[in-house]
Amino acid sequence: MLSVYFILTLIVTLGQIFTEYLNAKNHIESELQTLKNTFSTSLTRAIWELNTPQAVSIAEGLMELPIVDGVQIRDENANYIADLGRTNKQPMEPVTTGVMRDHAGGTFGYSFPLIFEFSGRTSQVGDVTLYSSFEIIFGRIEVGIFFLIGNAFIKTAFLIFLFLNAFRRMLTDPLAELTEQISKFDINRLEQSKLHARLTDDNELKVLQDAYNQLVEDLIRFQDKLNHTQDELRAANLKLDEQNLSLEQEVARKTASLSKIMLDLEQQKDELISNQRELKQENENRRKVEEELLKKNAELAESMKTLQMAKDQLVESERMASLGGLVAGIAHDVNTPLGVGVTAASFLQERLKGLQQAFDEKSLTAKTMSTFLNEGQQTATLLLTNLNRASELIASFKQVAVDQTSEAERDFDLGEYLQEIIQSLAPNLKKTQHKIEVECPSNLQVRCAPGVIAQIFTNMIMNSLIHGFENKKAGTIKIQVSSQDGDVRIQYQDDGKGLSPLLLNKLFEAFFTTRRGRGGSGLGTHIMYNLVTQALHGQIEAQSEEGRGLRYDIHFPQRRDA
Repeated sequence: MLSVYFILTLIVTLGQIFTEYLNAKNHIESELQTLKNTFSTSLTRAIWELNTPQAVSIAEGLMELPIVDGVQIRDENANYIADLGRTNKQPMEPVTTGVMRDHAGGTFGYSFPLIFEFSGRTSQVGDVTLYSSFEIIFGRIEVGIFFLIGNAFIKTAFLIFLFLNAFRRMLTDPLAELTEQISKFDINRLEQSKLHARLTDDNELKVLQDAYNQLVEDLIRFQDKLNHTQDELRAANLKLDEQNLSLEQEVARKTASLSKIMLDLEQQKDELISNQRELKQENENRRKVEEELLKKNAELAESMKTLQMAKDQLVESERMASLGGLVAGIAHDVNTPLGVGVTAASFLQERLKGLQQAFDEKSLTAKTMSTFLNEGQQTATLLLTNLNRASELIASFKQVAVDQTSEAERDFDLGEYLQEIIQSLAPNLKKTQHKIEVECPSNLQVRCAPGVIAQIFTNMIMNSLIHGFENKKAGTIKIQVSSQDGDVRIQYQDDGKGLSPLLLNKLFEAFFTTRRGRGGSGLGTHIMYNLVTQALHGQIEAQSEEGRGLRYDIHFPQRRDA
């Protein structure tokens, strides 16, 4: 029964794991298809304008996304413009519709065409293939797999416990009781040596007890017959033995004494040999235990080294994931003014064609020219405004993104840099009513790695938006910066829901999060603490009460070389 149950549990668990795998794979395929709406427009225009560096830059940006393992971009002739990461060779025919394919090596990809629309006409300028892999799917369902295996293990262990408990109650305990009574067997007290175990069921043990008791009764009857026969024999030989009785008794006494002495000597010899063997075996066991302990210590040291490497890799992954989210948000905001600019330029081009046609046909009038100039002025103003907006967004994002991926130190104005960081986070604020208020002295020059500052403020602001302002429509973040005795002091305060004393004590611990299972990694505040204390050689403290927001007090040297 245990074997059948184990096999069924194994089959069901494997089926559940396979279902989890298919669901995770379908979700990742859906995310790859969603990326098409985000990046296809910019990629199409870059290839149409033969801007290969921009297309390669977009491909590198896609590679930073956690679900992307490889990117292939081809032009309309199926020539590769970019081929990054884990990819596979594509058919020479251009891709005309979005299609999902599985590839060798544990990868799968989503291919879709790049269609450029111009003056009401469409033209395919190339195609894109985004790759993901089994490792990414396993990373998403790893916790679920461990849960399913643990659940099956617990159920199996509980069933085994029930069987063992029933086995002990119905067989082991009664058999032990019978064995104990049998061990007290006394040849001189046969009637008291019978078995009297507490058996409630009429089973094999009851039959064994009855058979044993019957054997004892037969032994009693045989002993009685033997005693009677011996009495008759002694009476018949009494006269014959009277003369030799004393001599035989003396010889018997001497023989028994000598046998006892020899037996005791032999027993002592055996005990001495046994003790020597046990001592030798104990020494050998101790030597093996010492060797095993040394081996376990070496394995433990290697495990600690591996654990530290895994932790460092997780921290770096969290950092790059934050930058990937920043890329997706800023790309969406840049697409809006660029789309308006493209529309304005197309409108101006159409009006120029109409003006040229009127000029060629000599039907150009002052009213037509005035209308064209008025519309051209408005279109040029709209085009310039949106291009400037896109330029500002890209400039802010470029500085912050480059700094976050670099550890180089330089002198910079802290107030201006804070504005660039907030500008790069604008996509996360534009659909909310939250406000960020900054108070910083003008021309406050700081020398350190700007990426450290960007990472710290990005984590603090995103934590306030995700955790502090959860279920809150309008919140306020206040950032106060000051300089005192060569140190920079920063007070960060939000009016969110705050933390309880128990959660506040765990705030800076690695892998601590209040959004377990909803996308929280628990590394954000841990990274902040390490950056302030190690990269900036400063200190960070947190204060909070439930319902009264969260406050960070940070101070670090204004110049690292001071």
